[in-house]
Amino acid sequence: MNRISRVEYATIYLSRSLVAVGLGLVFVALAALWAALIVGGTPGGLTIVVAAAFGAYLALNIGANDVANNMGPAVGANALPMLGALVIAAVCETAGALIAGSDVVSTIASGIVAPSSFSDGSVFVLAMLAALLSSALWINLATWIGAPVSTTHAIVGGVMGVGAAAAGLGAVEWGTMSRIAASWVISPIMGGGLAALALWVINRLIIERDDKVAAARTWVPVLIGVMAWAFGTYIALKGLNNLFPVTLGTAALIGLAVGGLSWLAARPYVRRQAAHLDNRNRSLKVMFQLPLVLSAALLSFAHGANDVSNAIGPLAAIVQTMSGAQQGGTLDIPLWVMVIGALGISVGLMLFGPRLIRMVGDQITKLNAMRAYCVALSAAITVIAASWLGLPVSSTHIAVGGIFGVGFLREAIEARRMASGPGEDTPPHLAHEERRRRKLVRRSHFMTILAAWIITVPATALLSALVFRALRLV
Repeated sequence: MNRISRVEYATIYLSRSLVAVGLGLVFVALAALWAALIVGGTPGGLTIVVAAAFGAYLALNIGANDVANNMGPAVGANALPMLGALVIAAVCETAGALIAGSDVVSTIASGIVAPSSFSDGSVFVLAMLAALLSSALWINLATWIGAPVSTTHAIVGGVMGVGAAAAGLGAVEWGTMSRIAASWVISPIMGGGLAALALWVINRLIIERDDKVAAARTWVPVLIGVMAWAFGTYIALKGLNNLFPVTLGTAALIGLAVGGLSWLAARPYVRRQAAHLDNRNRSLKVMFQLPLVLSAALLSFAHGANDVSNAIGPLAAIVQTMSGAQQGGTLDIPLWVMVIGALGISVGLMLFGPRLIRMVGDQITKLNAMRAYCVALSAAITVIAASWLGLPVSSTHIAVGGIFGVGFLREAIEARRMASGPGEDTPPHLAHEERRRRKLVRRSHFMTILAAWIITVPATALLSALVFRALRLV
């Protein structure tokens, strides 16, 4: 009977994963059906329907992989339950994509490979189809092995590979590619360094003080104001800039106003939270939970506004080409295309996102509200700094780099504490071998993620070239 019950549990577990896959296939089919109802009777309608299915599949995978970086820290810090994180992320991702995501697809469609390099429109359409499918397959594989990768790099690699296969290496805009390659190093280092710096500041200002609660009453409103400034500037740059032109200086002023108001509002909130807290580190996390939830929602909105282009950029280019518009011009994105991208990201998150959210939030290193706050703050500030410097960066690399930065700083602090003797939150002296094994960042995840980051662009480029060759034979 015991063996039979184990088989039953295994069957239930397997059926749950198959249900998610089935629902994902239903969404792809509905996207294709919707496209057929809209463009089925027009010239090239079948090609657009196939492209819509590929775009929906890519959007599902972006939702399953990329959104984990926004919600993982909040879930790992127990500031949000998984269901709440999924609902907030789905709503904010969809809102960001539909409200502010219509003006960010031209680089994907024409900035990586010059459209004039293709011999004719049909070759360009096959190239975009190959880029869609190859990027989706790679992100699907990365999600399956539990590696958060840059979906922007995946689609860029797909477009680069198919451009090289269709028109030669000279068709690739190598200047753009070199900046993207530089972001492989810049993004995680900036994110990790800023997150570690923020945690070090919190340690010095609050955690290492004798009266932690009194220090928190003074500094937590300031930290909330800094986060509000960063996210106000971030949203202005990545969201409002898609509605009307916003310079970095204007965005910083908008963020400064938001930060000042948030600091004023946070002072009574923190006083109430601190009224009955014990003078312990664990008590302080209560004050960081609300700003952490808000930061996760704002990150999701900005992600939806920016990264929906990864799913619909090639699809929009195909629709434009099949309608007879000139390649390389400003793309006029139909609403039905935007809806496929927005809903696809949300559906993918709901069906397949929890696994990677748990990995990002809990399995790389242990996060509490203060550490997760540092990760979210570093993500916003890094994007602002990168925009000022004109550097293309990956939100995935920034967030995961921030988690690694926090984890490695914790290891350094823990090593120093163990060397100086036991304290409130530290164990007694350990043997040298035990200290060496006592790592706070899981090295297996670190190596898996690093390897996935390095090979994303070349892997999707090669896969895209192979898919393009296969499509030309069909």
